[in-house]
Amino acid sequence: MQRIIWSLTAALVWLMINAVAGLRFELALIDGTHTTGTILFYCWLAGSFVALMKLFKKLWREHL
Repeated sequence: MQRIIWSLTAALVWLMINAVAGLRFELALIDGTHTTGTILFYCWLAGSFVALMKLFKKLWREHL
């Protein structure tokens, strides 16, 4: 049960951080021009997703 809670919490925190950064600060919006902030945001999004998947792999490595 603890693995499920940790997985859901990590996924929701990751989603909230990226949603707030992307929408509140308008970094996820591409309006024809690529600003440095938008490029950095999408690099962060990809990198943090890879880190989240590594965390999931670490959490679920052990057999149930």
